[in-house]
Amino acid sequence: MINPSPTAMIAMSGGVDSAVAALLMQQQGFAVTGVTMRLFCDGEPFPPANNTTNDITPDIRDARAVAERLGIPHLVCRLEKTFCDRVVDDFIRTYLDGGTPNPCIICNKTIKFGALIDFAKANGLEYAATGHYARICEQDGRYLIRCAIDEKKDQSYMLWSLTQDVLARVRFPLGELTKAQVREIAASYGFASANRKDSQDICFLPDGNYADFIRRYTGHVPAPGKFVDREGNVLGDHPGMLHYTIGQRKGLGIALGRPMYVCDKNAVTGDVVLCDDEQLYNRILTAKSINFIPFDTLTAPMRVEAKIRYAHKAAPATVYPIGDDTVRVEFDEPQRAIARGQSVVFYDGDLLVGGGIIE
Repeated sequence: MINPSPTAMIAMSGGVDSAVAALLMQQQGFAVTGVTMRLFCDGEPFPPANNTTNDITPDIRDARAVAERLGIPHLVCRLEKTFCDRVVDDFIRTYLDGGTPNPCIICNKTIKFGALIDFAKANGLEYAATGHYARICEQDGRYLIRCAIDEKKDQSYMLWSLTQDVLARVRFPLGELTKAQVREIAASYGFASANRKDSQDICFLPDGNYADFIRRYTGHVPAPGKFVDREGNVLGDHPGMLHYTIGQRKGLGIALGRPMYVCDKNAVTGDVVLCDDEQLYNRILTAKSINFIPFDTLTAPMRVEAKIRYAHKAAPATVYPIGDDTVRVEFDEPQRAIARGQSVVFYDGDLLVGGGIIE
């Protein structure tokens, strides 16, 4: 009797990475089914609350073309409402509260490795694969995440929230390849996406205008407020807290005779706090919603290298447990523009230790 091939869902965005990931999974002996998420109405800058359209978006069309090229089934997973409820609403809530959200982190946890994996299970698919640049390995009965071979494309920072249950089902076939190699493979198989430029935008914010998006999506009109210094002295007026992000210098609309930067936002008063560059630096932060990957719970201080943003250089730090779901992180050297709502992510060499949301 011939054993059937293991089944796997490949999340296909229509881009080069997911196309090559699908090919590699097929070459590794998996019976692959391509799945493309439908997250919002194509051509609109934000997902309408009552979206029921079945229109085929360019991403779906491109992913389906790759699936046909590989001779694999292709499905569309309708997640518009789930995406709005879990990702967009969290983004808006965090921003209105004065934080700096990272919707891609939330999307990975709740959508790509949450609702989409549930969809795979419901369709009888044993494994799930994506085009993320990271590596999964198993050691002493535990699934671990390591950085990708291609340091410039490594996406492990975005994966700190993945649990052992999820990692047992997930595959990252691109983790051992460079981006250049992926493009070469795509070109050799005639994939149209082989030379397509990588997207750097938040998918529902193609123009990067947070304030305008929130106004259109919710009807919320930013209230004018005051620029103040760290002692509370009024420096001037601003048109609304939503127009500013932590660390911002340009575009403040106020002349103070010296460079000033946004270092805090007060959602209660509407104040935007400005400071000198040196006042942007801090050594200590707390983080919540903690998840560790090599172990379940941190019981003693641990030396790590920590990143406070995706593009941030990892810096030596010590992580201290201060509760079931909270840690204190003390950096050896002060870090610039630590922002509430962003993720702090911990590493031991190329091993992803875990992470949490900065408070």
